Amino acid sequence: MKRMHVGLVVEDVAASVAFYTDLFGTPPTLQRSDYAKWMLDDPRVNFSINSRGSAPGDLHLGIQAEDESELSELRERWEGTGGETEDKNALTCGYQTQNKTWVRDPEGVRWEAFHTFAVTETYGKSESSDYEDV
Repeated sequence: MKRMHVGLVVEDVAASVAFYTDLFGTPPTLQRSDYAKWMLDDPRVNFSINSRGSAPGDLHLGIQAEDESELSELRERWEGTGGETEDKNALTCGYQTQNKTWVRDPEGVRWEAFHTFAVTETYGKSESSDYEDV
């Protein structure tokens, strides 16, 4: 089952962790000094915050696939939108290793589809020519 992803840039990670822990009623499932992620089941969402980005309040949207077959399904569907897509595999994003695809909607909003298959100790930024990740 796929999961919605919302990534938000914040100025103060510690204060935001405290706020979102109270808001969601549960602590982050992954936390670093500059990053935190909640894998919520109700609602089914991967919500992450980080202090690395252009400005607090910047966000990105996506759909997290549980496995490679779901990611392949999403990639095919997104290619069918007519929007320009870009695929990258085995890249480090946040503190995780992922296979990823990006597409922009008609208004220029960037969406990402991804499958996470490892957690890392090093923060990485998605490397893409036109689809910088925050």
